[in-house]
Amino acid sequence: MIKLTDNALNAVRGVISTSGASGLRITVESGGCAGFKYIMGLANETTSDDKVIERDGVKLFVDNDSHKYLAGTTIDFVLAQEGSGFTFDNPNANAGCSCGKSFS
Repeated sequence: MIKLTDNALNAVRGVISTSGASGLRITVESGGCAGFKYIMGLANETTSDDKVIERDGVKLFVDNDSHKYLAGTTIDFVLAQEGSGFTFDNPNANAGCSCGKSFS
């Protein structure tokens, strides 16, 4: 299961409400400085191989290939002077990079 903290949930809910999207798609792709990278974007529909995770009315769409890398991950949204954004606490990652957007 992928978990959203309350901060992440509120951030996603705010973006979805202003965009009219149905939910948030999270994908893992090859790339980044550590081997794999997280991709996030708004989505309007599911695909046939999506797992749909819903919490308090917010839907996450995750394809089956990405889900195996993300199972157990907690996604947070952090407000900081250096920059705000989503963070991933991924128990499947052996290593990460300093930007927090890629892992191996």
